[in-house]
Amino acid sequence: TMNVVTTEFSRTVKMKSWNKGNDKALIVILSPAKEAGNKTLKIGRELWSYLKATETTMKLPPSMLLMSWNGSDLTNDDLVRESDLVDDYDLKYMLEEKIGDQLCWKIELTPKPEAPVVWGKIYYWIRKIDLNPALTQYYDEKGKLIRTMKFTDIKMVDGRNIPSRWTIVNNLKAGHYTEFIYEDVKFNREIPDKIFSFRELEK
Repeated sequence: TMNVVTTEFSRTVKMKSWNKGNDKALIVILSPAKEAGNKTLKIGRELWSYLKATETTMKLPPSMLLMSWNGSDLTNDDLVRESDLVDDYDLKYMLEEKIGDQLCWKIELTPKPEAPVVWGKIYYWIRKIDLNPALTQYYDEKGKLIRTMKFTDIKMVDGRNIPSRWTIVNNLKAGHYTEFIYEDVKFNREIPDKIFSFRELEK
């Protein structure tokens, strides 16, 4: 479930997704009714969007990567590059610090000189007790905090402890945030490659 909250409106979107490694993903909107059947397909660093109402498929050009994904505080670029942090950034251990009641490692991510990235710096806090993320801060090239991600509600899901609620706070717009709530997750399932195909996208 994705809850998008702004000072003007709020909306709730239900979805289902399949992920194979970090390179392939298919996201299908289940509700609201007017958006049901819309899909996003990710293969590597490329994204395609399928709109059910018009039965059209569009590859997202680079100019659209910084646009909001489905009205949320995530961008299309986030979906494309989420798996490339280790490749695109130099990681540096900073210190140990508490987030809430949990002691965490704070890691600084600085972009490599030629990396095609948006962020000037990222800070990650990793919980020592279970290696789950606790907090992430994203800064632009001028050192301004743009957004914050909070990971809460750690639950045992299909044999793993994971944060079941992700909250993305827009630090540039007061009162704007997006919440992702994982209702159910299945790990280590065989997913046929045909799921990540244009035929499935337009099915």
